[in-house]
Amino acid sequence: MARTITFNELRDIKDRLPDGSMHCIADELGVSVETVRNYFGGYNYKNGKSCGFHLEPGPNGGIVVLDDTTILEKALKMLEEKEKPISVADA
Repeated sequence: MARTITFNELRDIKDRLPDGSMHCIADELGVSVETVRNYFGGYNYKNGKSCGFHLEPGPNGGIVVLDDTTILEKALKMLEEKEKPISVADA
């Protein structure tokens, strides 16, 4: 299912990911790390593939239409886990 997001929002998600997240997502999905980076606005198509990233110029870096949201969903889940408060009962 396609999703529309601003380029700045997409980059913000990428920038908040913990170190090593690109590798984890790539390993989990069986794609190259460069393909995951391309999903977040990179452009290394020699070592990575295109992944349904369509950019239209506009405010906030433009509008991005993502054909497949799998990588975005994995990234958002990682952020949710990273930003979840640790309670005393969890420690």
